[in-house]
Amino acid sequence: MSRSENSNVSAFPVKERYPVQVGFERRELERILSLYGRMVAAGHWRDYAMDMDRDAAIFSAFRRASERPQIRIEKRPANRNKQGQWMLHGEHGQILKRGDDLAAVLAPIERRLMKLIQD
Repeated sequence: MSRSENSNVSAFPVKERYPVQVGFERRELERILSLYGRMVAAGHWRDYAMDMDRDAAIFSAFRRASERPQIRIEKRPANRNKQGQWMLHGEHGQILKRGDDLAAVLAPIERRLMKLIQD
């Protein structure tokens, strides 16, 4: 028997640095959906979409389903040690807020909601 016939070599599993898919944790999603529900009750949003892939998890809120999203909340764990893993994008793609704390990133929308309720 030759040496190649006897050997069973299998690759050692290597853990990847980042998960195969980025997602929202339960508390993060509860916070986001709570804000979404209050904006729907105020008559400002009507639809939402979630996209989760290898690099980011994205929550988009729409005034109407046929339009572009009014806001996008992105979670990018690769940016955790840079500008923060959370980003809030406006309707035209501009970055409104960045940070590590979801509550701080959602603060501009919370303030807008307070103005909508007061008016």
